[in-house]
Amino acid sequence: MRHSLALHPDSRCNAVTRIDVEATRPRRGQLVLRYTVTGKIADLRLPRPTVSTRTDELWRHTCFEAFLRAPSGDVYYEFNFAPSTQWAAYAFNFYRSGMRVADEVGGPFIEVQRGADFYLLQASLDLERLAHVTQNGVWRLGLSAVIEEESDALSYWALKHPPGRADFHHSDCFALELASA
Repeated sequence: MRHSLALHPDSRCNAVTRIDVEATRPRRGQLVLRYTVTGKIADLRLPRPTVSTRTDELWRHTCFEAFLRAPSGDVYYEFNFAPSTQWAAYAFNFYRSGMRVADEVGGPFIEVQRGADFYLLQASLDLERLAHVTQNGVWRLGLSAVIEEESDALSYWALKHPPGRADFHHSDCFALELASA
């Protein structure tokens, strides 16, 4: 099922008209995310794909993100995917605390496609080794994106935004329930 991300009320983005995300669990422990950006793609800062490596601070530029947790409990995971195919995975004990690199997550398979009016990034993750989410249960997801325009302007997109500034870690952002395959 396709879900539209909303632009944060304090953000502006002249290049993007829409961002949609499809999230699926095709088999046990697997999560596939497909982000589709529609707009004037030439006006976005999108680095060319390179060697897919784990990299920190991807959120400072164009980055597609997913946050995952069980329906109950405080532990959650953050996944970042850059147009360069660099990626990151973190675990948190509770809201923005106890952050650590999620070594139990291996490198995702990331594919990108680009056209004049669309950009697509698909990331496939193997999450069978996650200790804090059941493989057969419901997962709560927060889906989001940071978009950088050639003008250096950043905009923030999410399924749902909490009141105030953009904060993808906020519990309000975990707006999608995704059942097992």
